[in-house]
Amino acid sequence: MLSGGVLLATSPWFSVFSEQKHTVHSKARIGVIGPGSRGQLLMSFLVQHPKVEIVAVCDVFQPSIDAALKMAPKAKIYTDYKKLLEDKNVDAVVVATPLHLHYDMVMDAFDADKHVFCEKSIAYTMDETLKIFQKHKRTEKVFFIGQQRLFDPRYIHAIEMVHSGEFGEISGIRTFWHRNNDWRRPVPPNATDKQINWRLYGDCSKGIMTELACHQLQIGTWAMRQIPEKVMGHGALTFWKEKREVWDNVSCIYVFDNGVKMNFDSVLSNKFYGLEEQILCNKGTIEPEKSKYYYEEIPPAPAFLQLINDVENAVFGSLPFAGTSWVPEMANINNGHYLLDKKPESDGTSLMLEAFTEAVITEKQPAMIAEEGYYATQLSLLGHQAMTEERTLIFPDSYKIDYLNHKK
Repeated sequence: MLSGGVLLATSPWFSVFSEQKHTVHSKARIGVIGPGSRGQLLMSFLVQHPKVEIVAVCDVFQPSIDAALKMAPKAKIYTDYKKLLEDKNVDAVVVATPLHLHYDMVMDAFDADKHVFCEKSIAYTMDETLKIFQKHKRTEKVFFIGQQRLFDPRYIHAIEMVHSGEFGEISGIRTFWHRNNDWRRPVPPNATDKQINWRLYGDCSKGIMTELACHQLQIGTWAMRQIPEKVMGHGALTFWKEKREVWDNVSCIYVFDNGVKMNFDSVLSNKFYGLEEQILCNKGTIEPEKSKYYYEEIPPAPAFLQLINDVENAVFGSLPFAGTSWVPEMANINNGHYLLDKKPESDGTSLMLEAFTEAVITEKQPAMIAEEGYYATQLSLLGHQAMTEERTLIFPDSYKIDYLNHKK
């Protein structure tokens, strides 16, 4: 885990943690609701933190409880999350359950006076998402959503460069997340397929949009400092058709009020291009996942310039052309520059959990963390709705919240 000083250096908006007088607790006493695969990953970081004590875990699946106890052997065990919320030794909860369960658990956690970390997406519907955010604001409890790119030093530096004007104006944003697998996990004898593969069932998940798109759409709103006004798209089940209710192939176009478009594409039967967010500006391009940026204007290779001159001199002789008469419309051969001197040790998850720990201890909510997660979920859900209804949808005013430069 990183020290507080490094945390502040990489995430400047966490200055709220720098004043020691704000310390309320010496440790964050955390209960984990849903120590499945993602919950266990989060726990693997939390158990290393000197300011964290995992005091309780809750699950209805015994293998998950057994795995959690190996990491936190002193934790109290619950099979009813409401009983965990009654535990006075729990200051905050980590909710890492299937998407359709988030709403009740998060709302009940706020009612129980707990701080909350909820895995993305926040909720199954746009209405539930708004109600959760409103409850967070009313209770003034700390609320983090699992959007780890917000805490990844590569992304922080990339967005700082964009906002500084280094690359000029944003012209477009392209995001994609391609895989080549059916997303299916083996089902043990003591479980049902829906219990393990809930992401593939329409009443538990919105598939690609709530599981993948929410990460990348958040980069677009972060970079643009506003939300898009409308979305259109298409979803289909084209390859992985067995025992599956969610699409394996989606494409959405989000349109901002200035005409800039943000694309999201995902195909689950080809992994060649992997995942990336590409922020296209008139003076440069940023690819934060690769930790690279590229300026538009680069000196052409000398050999290529000579080729142009030789060809034109031979073909056109002394005809009065002003400069070269053709430039191939091909992708530039541009090696670019690295955003950081070395690759970060993680994708931001450890820093995200460290920030949550500090927020629980100080009882201070960092600015924009909840808002970014809120809009990431809402845009994912709106995109899914647009594809389901096969029409262009406008972002409803009723779901808009105060957000940087966004005009309501």
